[in-house]
Amino acid sequence: MLQAPAMAQDTPGSAGPATEQGSGAAGTTADARKQAGALVTILQDESARTALISELQRIAEADGTDSASSASAPAGNGAAADTGAAGAPEAKTASDSGPTLVRDFAEFTRSAAEDIAASAVTVGERVQATGRIFSALNADEVSALLQALSELAYTIVSTVVVFLVLRWLARGLYRGMGRRATHSAFQKWAYLLASVLVDALVVALAWAAGYAVALLLTGQQGSISLAQSLYLNAFLAIEMVKVVMRAVLSPTSGQLRPVNISDPVARYLSRWFAVIISVLGYGQLLLLPIARSNVSYAGGRAVSGVVLLVTVILLIWMVLANRRRFGNWLVAEGHRGSRGTIRRFIARNWHVPVLIAIVVMFFVIMVQPDRLLFPVLWGVAKVLLVAAVGMIISDAITRAMVRGVVLPDTVTSRLPLLERRLNSFVPKMLFVLRTLIVLLVIGIALQAVGVFDLAAWFDSDTGVRLTGTVISALVMLTVSFLIWLAMNSWIDYRLNPEFGRPATAREQTLLTLLRNAATIAIVVITLMFVLSEIGVDIAPLIASAGVLGLAIGFGAQKLVQDIITGIFIQFESAINVGDVVTVGGTTGSVERLTIRSVSLRDLNGVFHIIPFSSVDMVSNYMRGFSAYVCEMGIAYRESVADAKQAMLDGFEELKKDPEHGPQIIGELEWHGLTAFGDSAIMVRGRIVTRPGKQWGLGRAYNEILKRIFDERGIEIPFPHQTIYFGEDKEGRAPAANVRLKEMAAPNVIEARAEPSKSPDKPTPSGPDMPIEEDEL
Repeated sequence: MLQAPAMAQDTPGSAGPATEQGSGAAGTTADARKQAGALVTILQDESARTALISELQRIAEADGTDSASSASAPAGNGAAADTGAAGAPEAKTASDSGPTLVRDFAEFTRSAAEDIAASAVTVGERVQATGRIFSALNADEVSALLQALSELAYTIVSTVVVFLVLRWLARGLYRGMGRRATHSAFQKWAYLLASVLVDALVVALAWAAGYAVALLLTGQQGSISLAQSLYLNAFLAIEMVKVVMRAVLSPTSGQLRPVNISDPVARYLSRWFAVIISVLGYGQLLLLPIARSNVSYAGGRAVSGVVLLVTVILLIWMVLANRRRFGNWLVAEGHRGSRGTIRRFIARNWHVPVLIAIVVMFFVIMVQPDRLLFPVLWGVAKVLLVAAVGMIISDAITRAMVRGVVLPDTVTSRLPLLERRLNSFVPKMLFVLRTLIVLLVIGIALQAVGVFDLAAWFDSDTGVRLTGTVISALVMLTVSFLIWLAMNSWIDYRLNPEFGRPATAREQTLLTLLRNAATIAIVVITLMFVLSEIGVDIAPLIASAGVLGLAIGFGAQKLVQDIITGIFIQFESAINVGDVVTVGGTTGSVERLTIRSVSLRDLNGVFHIIPFSSVDMVSNYMRGFSAYVCEMGIAYRESVADAKQAMLDGFEELKKDPEHGPQIIGELEWHGLTAFGDSAIMVRGRIVTRPGKQWGLGRAYNEILKRIFDERGIEIPFPHQTIYFGEDKEGRAPAANVRLKEMAAPNVIEARAEPSKSPDKPTPSGPDMPIEEDEL
């Protein structure tokens, strides 16, 4: 269109170019014809003709201004030029000395205002041009268009009837495929592909039936009109687009639907998308060519405008009718844990940018429908296709995240924690992958509509560097997790007592420490590699870590002592998990062992954490073997031989016990008489047991000895107390007030002392004697 001003300037009156070209101008007749044809096309297009006139007016005004300035220049005899040349440095100096920031801001605001004004004028012109398009369609042209369409009635009816009948017959086949596609994802996609092929075959058969009707039953037999061919080709193209749409929404069988939407929503969207595709497709592929061939070029543009307007009205109504429903779906069906302010804001206002985009797209297409309609429709189709593919992939990833990783029972029995570890990592990686897919879909959609060039960004230095960094970081994290998972799985398998050789207590302790140390090392090394990959210089970090470690070494000597002592304790196998030890004056069972401390639980259930720096001696009751030492006290009048025999007999009985007998190692060790006590002599025996069994076995042995000693009359002495009532200076002791009471059993008399009831009453024995009720 901008070539027209140049053509207008090269008129026959301009002799310069004609003279320079000479006789060669006669050889450019073909080029002149092409230019004339282009000019005719511009003049037929009303908007292009208006733009051409505006351009010619602008050139004319610019030529007048240049002529006036050229005429006034010689009148000054060159003084003005000299003055301007001489004054230029001064003006530049004055300009440089002024406030440049204020001037630049003023220039920016002025240019922005001019651009906004020019855009507003352009929009107004396009709106006016859009209004003039509809004025080209009058009643006569509408009647001519309807007359042309009436010739297609038989072909349309026959094609639609055949298509509907075939669709009705295939509906049961779709449902059967859906019922059989519930076993695996592979079957689902296989049946989905089969349903798409069946649907495409139905469309092809209906299209062939329409061609057969057009060739044999309408018009001249064996020939087909242009309108019939246009309709049948439009039917094939439009219904194939609907096949793709039905493959995504699957309104007949929900089991074949690749996207996660309900059956009513799928049927609703399928119905309205089919209407919009039909209106837009038949309007542009059928009505527009027929109007241009049977009515006029302007009438065809008017028909195209009407079709676009109806499509826009349907889209606007669809958006407004489902505004709340789609907003609720965004909140409820998105990430259920992230119903924040941003999501609610998008759910309430999503329709505003969609409506603006629909209206803007309508006016953009209406200005030049021939050149912009199909590129815009293809861009929209690509956006919808990419969105559908992204939605399918995202939905599959979401289902995988919800379902989790399920391992076979054989693997779970050998590695009981593997499934839980995988389910803690895999959903996070799938979430990252789903986020990247969403960003990629958005980028492809923006590229499809011409807003953002995703391919150019990937080719740029920033895109290459960023994508390489993201991929490398994800690979590093995945490899580190796999190494950590393999190490922990091997440790779990080694500690599993049901498979292989059971691990000893030392192996359990060392493997637990290995797991903790290796986990810390993997985390630190992975963090360093990732930081280095994203461009962070880790050399200062390593140096700072060294200085920090030195400072911590000086400031936390106790911690360093804990670690060093713990390392040597582990190397010497002094303590293992499950041992009963005495550490730092505390006795208990070892429940946890780290490189810095040991955790005990004593007999009262108290949990103690003892740092190794406070440990100067470790007493382990579980090394090699244990022993129960029995110290028995017997009365001085008892025979040591009788006591020894009783203890041996009790040991023999203990050996026959099914619970404690297998825990005994060797015979009873008789140590003999070991001490003379205040009221008893001490005899000792020792029973050697398996590690950790001495306490239970000792309690059982004590119970047996008590019973045998009682049966044999061997006295186990206990402390005796002698009551002394005192005496006066003359050596007389007060008599005890003893009351005798007969009990129910024969020959049993209870005697107890009581204080005198009448201490002031004299008695025959003196004033200090109590009343005697009964005397022996």
